[in-house]
Amino acid sequence: MAETLGSIFYFDWEMRLMEWLQATIGSNGFLFQLLSNLSAFGEQLLLVAIMGFLYWGLDKEFGKYVGLNVLVANVWNPLIKNVFLRLRPYFVPGYNVKLLRLIDTEADAMDVAAQGYSFPSGHSTNAVVAYGSLAAHEKKRKLLWLLVILLPLLVGFSRVYVGAHYPTDVICGWALGILVLILIPWLRRKIRNRWLFYGVLLLLSMPGFFYCTSNDYYSSFGMLLGFFLAEPFEERFVMFENTSSILRCILRTIGGALIYFGLNEVLKMPFPKEVLDAGNLPAYVIRTLRYAVVIFVVIGVYPVLFRLTGKLWKKKEPEQVQET
Repeated sequence: MAETLGSIFYFDWEMRLMEWLQATIGSNGFLFQLLSNLSAFGEQLLLVAIMGFLYWGLDKEFGKYVGLNVLVANVWNPLIKNVFLRLRPYFVPGYNVKLLRLIDTEADAMDVAAQGYSFPSGHSTNAVVAYGSLAAHEKKRKLLWLLVILLPLLVGFSRVYVGAHYPTDVICGWALGILVLILIPWLRRKIRNRWLFYGVLLLLSMPGFFYCTSNDYYSSFGMLLGFFLAEPFEERFVMFENTSSILRCILRTIGGALIYFGLNEVLKMPFPKEVLDAGNLPAYVIRTLRYAVVIFVVIGVYPVLFRLTGKLWKKKEPEQVQET
């Protein structure tokens, strides 16, 4: 298990609030499951599904817009976390705050490198950026604006209740999300050259290699790098077409998710677990490159299959017309 390194700072009211929430709501039963699972709206699996459904299915450009915002937010969040090194609330002695939902379910709760630092809340940042990007792109859809307000609030409340974040983590996570929503589109308008735009974002994100010790930074930086390589590759060599078929969107998303998680596991296989978990520069480089390859494949290479499956769908469509 990794050594516990970090700092503890908090307001007493934060700890008292979390103790009260956990004592009042409890740590089992239907209400616990409901409130705990609200965190999922800011987690990787759901965000991959949303971005994939848009990019692989309904609207490629919309998916890239949402994806870039989320990827940048996921890099900048641990950049800040590794400056403050704020340990999560359950590390604070003298209080009875428990971690009710692990960040990394495969690692020990006391493994800071795996579970990450606390300030600011990544889930809260993700919720603001992901759902805010959806609403900003579809300005006329009032339901999306309701989601922008409601879902980040619910995610933030869930993170406090499960003992993963202080309330101040959540508030600052929301603020970081708003910053990303404003800054990234502004930079894109100001920097017309794609490679210069990519270079600026990478330079803003690279300082973490000098001081970050949590895995989430290197995973996120690798994904951002893979995205920057995959976007022009797809535009030049693949050029897949979106589909209005909801069924095809769902199937493409499921296929992409399977490749995303499956390839990630396959790329771990050449390395011993002790190497991957060593918490040193080679381990961080391997993690970065692994995630870069995964994102490059799912964004740039995987859509090649859509041409093959597209031919199958076209063959079926005339038969369906004849039957009706």
